[in-house]
Amino acid sequence: MTARSDSRPPFTSLRSKNPAEIFGGLRTPCYILDEAKLRENGQILADLAAGTGCKILLAQKAFSNFDLYPVLAEYLAGTEASGLYEARLGQEAMPGKEVHVFSAAYRKDEWNALLRYADHIVFNSPRQLETFGPSAKRAGKSIGLRINPECSTQEGHALYDPCAPGSRLGVTRAQWDLQMRPESVALLDGLHFHTLCEQDADALWTTLDAVEQRFGDILPRMQWLNFGGGHHITRPGYDLSLLEQCIRRARSSWNLAVYLEPGEACALNAGYLAARVLDIVQNGATSIAILDASAACHMPDVLEMPYLPPLYGAGKPGKYPCCCRLAGPTCLAGDVIGDYSFPSPLHTGDLLLFGDMAIYTTCKNNTFNGMPLPDILVLKEDGRIETSAAFSYSDFKKRLGGRLS
Repeated sequence: MTARSDSRPPFTSLRSKNPAEIFGGLRTPCYILDEAKLRENGQILADLAAGTGCKILLAQKAFSNFDLYPVLAEYLAGTEASGLYEARLGQEAMPGKEVHVFSAAYRKDEWNALLRYADHIVFNSPRQLETFGPSAKRAGKSIGLRINPECSTQEGHALYDPCAPGSRLGVTRAQWDLQMRPESVALLDGLHFHTLCEQDADALWTTLDAVEQRFGDILPRMQWLNFGGGHHITRPGYDLSLLEQCIRRARSSWNLAVYLEPGEACALNAGYLAARVLDIVQNGATSIAILDASAACHMPDVLEMPYLPPLYGAGKPGKYPCCCRLAGPTCLAGDVIGDYSFPSPLHTGDLLLFGDMAIYTTCKNNTFNGMPLPDILVLKEDGRIETSAAFSYSDFKKRLGGRLS
């Protein structure tokens, strides 16, 4: 396929170069992380922090490629973790920076190890706070509790809505009034909420209204407030001015330090997944290209959310004359990436480049069906391509056993 220039945000770092010119010699499938784009995102976040006094953390659940942490470290206050392993990774790969951790429930057998790595520890329930809070306080940690402001601002993403009815995440005001004893409140240094997913600052402002309504009497007793993640700060068109107002509102109204912990915003549009066409089959009127990359294995959010990932030089059906469904090589019937249109028909061997593939990919992929893990490459700022990680059969096998043989 001869792709025309694609100036959409996921591909602007390519500077209108044809992907085949840059990546044509690579073994596919492979992830390619864009160092220059990471730095560009980091600068936006650093400018926000400098202008408002907030602190910004990398949510490692979205982007854990620690070889690139030195690129982001100069722009961020630290990392956010979801458990022991991410907390350790944050401390080791971004040394000297803050390590925050939140988990829906902590394990007793991991607790002492976690205390060695974490600086801020956020609990999800009064019971967990009572169980682990005193020892965290004695260890000199800053302690927080996640709250649920019961304010859903998402539509069509119930899987990612922490404020959905029956959510297990965060303490509602009713739960607070029923379960929070004075000695538990005295342990707290801050409150944390995370309610957004790929949203703009208007949703945050609405959420802050709900936080003030339900927890406004408690906030003045705290030292900090963590706005969580889901802020699409580095997306073109994001309302940075309103976000700044949200931060200043919290700082002035309740005299609080403010943290944000975006994952996507740190690595938005900072990576690609290169793949090739292995075969093209026809089923009735549907033309289907089978790739060496799998939605189920290599970009699982495509199926979980679901969504259609951006593809260089292609559009949605109807934009260009040649329509084709792209699918993976696994036995899963639903291993379908989506339907696209192209200026000209696809052929076996064609190189395809999916955009915005730095987030929720390398940290979520799997080896279902014995699919190889794609290598992880880095597009350096000077144009060189270096290998960050390479995988083989042994990586597939060792996850499945071997200690008994």
